[in-house]
Amino acid sequence: MIGDKFEEFVDIVKRLRIECPWDREQTNESIKAATIEEVYEVVEAIDNKDFDELKKELGDLLLHVIFHSVIAEGDNKFKLEEVIDFIRIKLIRRHPHVFSEVEVSGPEEVKKNWETIKLSEGRKSILDGVPGNLPSLQRAYRLQDKASKVGFDWEKKEDVWKKVIEEIEEMHEIEKVKSQKLNVKSEELHEQLENEIGDVFFALVNYARFLHINPENALRITNNKFISRFNYIENKLNEEGKKINESNLEEMDKYWNESKFIYR
Repeated sequence: MIGDKFEEFVDIVKRLRIECPWDREQTNESIKAATIEEVYEVVEAIDNKDFDELKKELGDLLLHVIFHSVIAEGDNKFKLEEVIDFIRIKLIRRHPHVFSEVEVSGPEEVKKNWETIKLSEGRKSILDGVPGNLPSLQRAYRLQDKASKVGFDWEKKEDVWKKVIEEIEEMHEIEKVKSQKLNVKSEELHEQLENEIGDVFFALVNYARFLHINPENALRITNNKFISRFNYIENKLNEEGKKINESNLEEMDKYWNESKFIYR
């Protein structure tokens, strides 16, 4: 039974907390970076569609949930039972279309109701709950998504694309001023350019949202593709007895173009 296995697992973690010198020294603060790393490893396994690895990584993530709770219990902050009870109650409260008589027309209404319920729980802003330390692309996506739930949104994706072009043009104008070195302080121009580039990213994230694309996922895919293609260049140069820093752009471009047919 899963209940028995779960209780045994919790007992193992509690025993390690008492008997293992390393586990005994840990705090919620000391393992938080490792917790973040485990989440990314879960995501990587999902991206790779490697379900054997996903099974293992979810186990590692579960360990962190239990370990954080055991540490907190030892510090008299809260107990694991409270963690489970809190999420149990929250799920029931935020799904009235499942656990009560509320009717919904589909997923979009579910998400809208979810945000309304959050506000009724005492949140001051619809944007509360988006962690400040999320990766910036993902945070922009979540902020825009939350604002859209109360009607603060564009009506047509064509208008969103016009905004992207507008922000790119504004960025380019500042860049031209900077390159021409007109009578403006370079620090001021750099700050303006930084702001404009941020606006470009924000607008692109919004357009991606209208296309139902998560920009964080999209960029992660592109990053991995770049790594594969660049590694192809390095391997081909190694076959020729060359190192990457001994090559020139023409040689690298040749292999880069080859790699496009392999890593799409």
